[in-house]
Amino acid sequence: MGGGNIVLVALAILIILTLMRAVRIVPQSMKFVVERFGRLHAVLGPGINFTVPFLDRVAHKISILERQLPTAHQDAITTDNVLLKVETSVFYRVTEPEKTVYRIKDVDAAIATTVAGIVRSEIGKMELDAVQSNRNQLTANIREHVKAMVDDWGIEVTRAEILDVALDDATRHAMLQQLNAERARRAQVTEAEGKKRAVELNADAELYAAEQNAKARRVLADAEAYATGVIAAAIKENGLEAAQYQVALKQVEALTAVGSGEGKQLVIVPAAALDAFANAFGMLKGK
Repeated sequence: MGGGNIVLVALAILIILTLMRAVRIVPQSMKFVVERFGRLHAVLGPGINFTVPFLDRVAHKISILERQLPTAHQDAITTDNVLLKVETSVFYRVTEPEKTVYRIKDVDAAIATTVAGIVRSEIGKMELDAVQSNRNQLTANIREHVKAMVDDWGIEVTRAEILDVALDDATRHAMLQQLNAERARRAQVTEAEGKKRAVELNADAELYAAEQNAKARRVLADAEAYATGVIAAAIKENGLEAAQYQVALKQVEALTAVGSGEGKQLVIVPAAALDAFANAFGMLKGK
């Protein structure tokens, strides 16, 4: 092979290498950060891109896929001094690689530290009951604060979730005792309300019975008043004989009742009673 051929082969190889360095094919899920003379020159997106050979170099290849940080655990104290163990999970993706590679060294550690600080800060503003009942609102607040903090790093936080909020053993035991005490109190209240209701029902029943007895007495009194009226009318119409007849009749009925009692084999009748009989029979004959 002559010297001319060697030069041509070398030139062809140089041209091929130059084209290879000039043409950059970026995958869909990646972005390339290009430096020129050690400084940021461009960010290449997915597809075919062209650079200046031997002047430009791809310094960083950044994935733009969504990433998940390892599940983190941190302690937090509420305003009522309850120690909580909070488990969090964060998803993010790189939107501006030039910021991510030149403004922060370890983006995963930076995000984890930021989330831990925000979680402690937000929980420190709330009481335990509010943390348990407003989990969604707490998560939303943490997500918004994280987004604002990491904006300078060229990162978008897509999700920041509180997976679990656990209590320490001492607090859990104290809350269990409180729960048992509350259950006992509710049972006592229920029992007391039942007794109160029973007393109220018994009083209502006694009042109802008293009302019925009063009504019965009123009816009896009305009947007696009517009977007295009838007798008074008879006396007015027939004179004293009607009254004497009624008295004699009552005396006969009383003596008859005494004689008809059980175990009464002998009845001693006073002389006055005999007079009553005589008067009653005389009046009956007169009738």
